[in-house]
Amino acid sequence: MIGRLTGILGEKIPPQILVDCGGVGYEVLVPMSTFYMLPSVGEKTTLLTHMVVREDAQILFGFLSGEERDAFRQLIKISGVGPRTALGVLSGMSVNDLSQAVVSQEAGMLVKIPGIGKKTAERLLLELKGKMLGGLTPLAGQRQGESHDNDVEQALMALGYNEREARQALRNLPPGLGVSEGIKWALKALSV
Repeated sequence: MIGRLTGILGEKIPPQILVDCGGVGYEVLVPMSTFYMLPSVGEKTTLLTHMVVREDAQILFGFLSGEERDAFRQLIKISGVGPRTALGVLSGMSVNDLSQAVVSQEAGMLVKIPGIGKKTAERLLLELKGKMLGGLTPLAGQRQGESHDNDVEQALMALGYNEREARQALRNLPPGLGVSEGIKWALKALSV
């Protein structure tokens, strides 16, 4: 089992990347939250991984944080949820957003993710209730958007915007958006 990769980032074609580890290139599927935070091609990176072995393939999934990998592992334990669906969930919302959806049993947050219907969302919430995805709990006393602002800013900077441009986009960010929605909204605002 491959648990971690450290090497040079060779390619970035969402949702797949190539990590060159001592002359061996590993193809790794990553959620968009990880993809946006990766360094530029040619730079060193470290990913925590989860390997799925099937009869016809061996697939590596990579994550920048242990919380994301733990959430991925919790998701794939659910009947009817495969690795691709779990990757889609983590691409559509942060682990903290998912954790908050589970605590509040808010299926509407999950239904917004492509490929997740109402029944699947309800099953995810039911199965994850009480598990809290790697021990994460919603941040007490913190404005919901505050926890995401830094993630959105870091993603914009990773995409090539400078700090001033990223902060300017955050000033007009509507409250209550998740990380991926915030990034999309900020990119639209910056493109005007």
